[in-house]
Amino acid sequence: MKKIIIGSDHAGFRLKELLKAFLVKRKFKVVDVGTYSGDSCDYPDFVYPVARKVSRKRFERGIIICKSGIGSSIVANRFPGVRAALCHNLASTRLSRQHNDSNILVMGEGFVNPGLAKRMTLLWLNTRFEGGRHKRRLNKIKMIERLIGKR
Repeated sequence: MKKIIIGSDHAGFRLKELLKAFLVKRKFKVVDVGTYSGDSCDYPDFVYPVARKVSRKRFERGIIICKSGIGSSIVANRFPGVRAALCHNLASTRLSRQHNDSNILVMGEGFVNPGLAKRMTLLWLNTRFEGGRHKRRLNKIKMIERLIGKR
């Protein structure tokens, strides 16, 4: 996978720009849905296009950054098929892929420094889903999505 969609609000703008350049250097095609400045804005406006495109399988994976990552995670996980993981360290990042097959990495710029964010991003992009008992659990999540009408 060499194509990724990324978005942030104003509080995640600096880290988004840094990660975007970091990924481009590694030959990724990065689609940036904004924000495009540090001017105050609302995170749902930028989470929506990332989560929607991942949900519709236009992108395999996306990255979202805001101040804490909490609100962005809440919004992104409203979309069917999205498994947005709020990660603050390497262990949670690895497990989000191995056990949960996360397809959106959410980071809080207030909690993750640039060096760690780069390491987390590479780890997340290069970690495979383990399947097995975890696949059974993901199937249960899909069943719950169908039951609540989240198609």
